Amino acid sequence: MLLQASDLTISVEAKTLLEIDLLEIYEGERIGLVGKNGTGKTTLLHTLAGKLLPEKGNVKHYGTVHLLPQLKAPDGHKSGGEITQDYIQKAFSNQSSILLADEPTTHLDTNHIDWVENTLKHWQGAYVVVSHDRAFLDATCNRIWEIDQGKLHEYKGNYQQYKKQKEQEARQYQQEYENYQTKKQQLERALTLKSEKAERATKKPKKTSASEAKITGAKPYFAKKQKKLQQTAKSIETRLEKLEKVEKPFEESPIKMDLPNQEKLTGKVLIRVENLDGNIGDQHLWNKANFLIKGGDKLAIIGANGSGKTTLIRKLIKEEKGGHLSTACKIAYFKQDLSILDPKLSILENVQEGSIHNETLIRTVLARLHFYRDQVHKKIGVLSGGERVKVTLAKLFLSNNNTLVLDEPTNFLDLEAMEALEKLLMEYEGTVIFVSHDRRFVEKIATKIISIEEQHINYFEGSYQQFKNREQTSVKDDREEKLLILETKITDVLSRLSIAPSEELEKEFQQLLKEKQQLSKSTDH
Repeated sequence: MLLQASDLTISVEAKTLLEIDLLEIYEGERIGLVGKNGTGKTTLLHTLAGKLLPEKGNVKHYGTVHLLPQLKAPDGHKSGGEITQDYIQKAFSNQSSILLADEPTTHLDTNHIDWVENTLKHWQGAYVVVSHDRAFLDATCNRIWEIDQGKLHEYKGNYQQYKKQKEQEARQYQQEYENYQTKKQQLERALTLKSEKAERATKKPKKTSASEAKITGAKPYFAKKQKKLQQTAKSIETRLEKLEKVEKPFEESPIKMDLPNQEKLTGKVLIRVENLDGNIGDQHLWNKANFLIKGGDKLAIIGANGSGKTTLIRKLIKEEKGGHLSTACKIAYFKQDLSILDPKLSILENVQEGSIHNETLIRTVLARLHFYRDQVHKKIGVLSGGERVKVTLAKLFLSNNNTLVLDEPTNFLDLEAMEALEKLLMEYEGTVIFVSHDRRFVEKIATKIISIEEQHINYFEGSYQQFKNREQTSVKDDREEKLLILETKITDVLSRLSIAPSEELEKEFQQLLKEKQQLSKSTDH
């Protein structure tokens, strides 16, 4: 055991965030910490690291602990990705018993995320990592801690396995709700029947005359019968009151939007790019680019930090020389700038501004992003950063546009919100052009890929998985071609060796054999 925390109560500004009976970390454990924005993930890491004191309980360390913070000190000469990298390298060089990493992949491009993944796989100690990158959690974790409603729940397996367990829990809850509804309806029907019988019990049978009823003493008999029925009805009523209520699970309503010119645009050329210049000031980002974007496309723009993804988006929107937008193309642009929100207005009022959709649809979209019922009346000024991002996305999604251009829309979103946004974008019938380093997000949404590599814009028609497979196939083909060339060279050297042997030819032959061996090994992998 490397760490043990017991009877923990963690509070912030007099509000109890978390109550944990027992929490333990053992050697070699790979733990992913997940939960909605504001549930206390960062606060828990700081408490486990000894940077914050819990309101109650204690944390015992049986080894060294290193905290990799979410907010890194800015450095004017370095990009966000470079700063993150420096912090990670420092953390890895410390080789502590426990690494507590808060969003270690923020600002990193796909290549650097792969590097962090591989380094963590060789980590000797244990670690707890907070991340909104599901592919990263799948690759690096074998246990998930989830913070939900002030409690910590543990699940075995990586993020995907955790999601399956959550889905199973949801199905069980749905079954419990259905059982509750059935039992409630049975008791309500039984109560109605007994109450009606009790009401009829004092009335004399139709074939009995008044004198007969008086003689046979029917009145006290029926009164007694009525009392018994009333008692049974009361007993049923008590059972109904004691029946443990199960709330109805939240069901997503299907979203159907009327987008301007959408029918005319589907499958038609929306944006035409011809010899688009990749220069910005003195910097050359890419060679002249050519591609088409059609109505209904879901286009992901991927590439390393600094390759020019955001520049490409801006050039398209501004219709710089070489970029041509159809007059029917109406763009809503998300650029991590939340200034389109009015802090004095409520969530609902902000989204309604500039939207042609009715309040029912607006509330449906907001509910998908986890703003329920009266929560839509909260003022923007009191919301967290992640919540403001969600409102901005909802406002753009529901605006009078048919093309969404999103620059890193998943930054600052918790996993639930990210998955909700995914579903919204998958159902959206308009065009989506987006930049993202989140591989799972790209995998789920993209139908076309633009990859910026080595100052080239590569356009690919197909999903991210097909794009990756194509890359692997081209690498394999390249290796096979190299092997073929080596085989030819070896045959040539061998024939020359048999005619006129020499030390020089022998060296060349050995070198070629070595190269073939190395290439064969890499092909096997």
